[in-house]
Amino acid sequence: MPDSPALHALDARRSVPALQLGEPGPDPAALQRMLAAAVRVPDHGKLVPFRFLRIAGDARHSLGAFLARRSRQRDPQASDAQVEKDRLRFSHAPLIITVVARLTPTPKVPEQEQLMTAGCVCFALLQAAQALGFGAQWLTAWMAFDPAVHAHLGLADNERIAGFIHVGTPRTAVPERERPDPAALLQDWVG
Repeated sequence: MPDSPALHALDARRSVPALQLGEPGPDPAALQRMLAAAVRVPDHGKLVPFRFLRIAGDARHSLGAFLARRSRQRDPQASDAQVEKDRLRFSHAPLIITVVARLTPTPKVPEQEQLMTAGCVCFALLQAAQALGFGAQWLTAWMAFDPAVHAHLGLADNERIAGFIHVGTPRTAVPERERPDPAALLQDWVG
C-alpha cells in the first residue's frame, strides 16, 4: 500500500491541551502561512463563509476578565474556581485564532454546509500549526455559543463561532490516545 509524508502528518495529528501551550507562538509570517493553508477548504459556491479573529497579548486577559463577569451573570451560583477557570481560559496559549462562520442565506448552499466549511478551516488550522512545529487545540465551551460573548467579539447576527484555535509551543510531549478503528466504522450500502 502506498504511503507518503502527507499521510504520516495526518496520522501524527494530535491536540495539545491549551493549558500546556506557551511561548513562543507563531510570528506574523508563520501565522499568515497557517491561514493560507487553512483557507484551502471545500467551499461550495465560493462563499468564503468564515473569517478570523486574532486574540493575542493583553487582549487574551481582557477577554478573560469579560468571561469571568459573564460567567457570574450566567450562573450567580458558580463557584469561584469555575469563574477563575473562565477568566484564565485564554491566558495560556500565546495566540488564539477564532474561526467565525459567516452564514449567508442562499438556496444553493445550506447554512449547515457553510458551517461545515468553517469547521474544516478549524481542522486545517490545527494541521497547519502542527506542520510548523506548534501545538494547537480546537475549543468551544459555553462562550462559543453565548450571545453576549458574540456581541463582545463584534460578531454580526449571521455569524457563529466555529472554534477557538489555541496555538503555541507545547510545554510537554502529548501522548497518543486511542483512536477508533476505521474498519469498524465502515459499512457498505448495497441499495
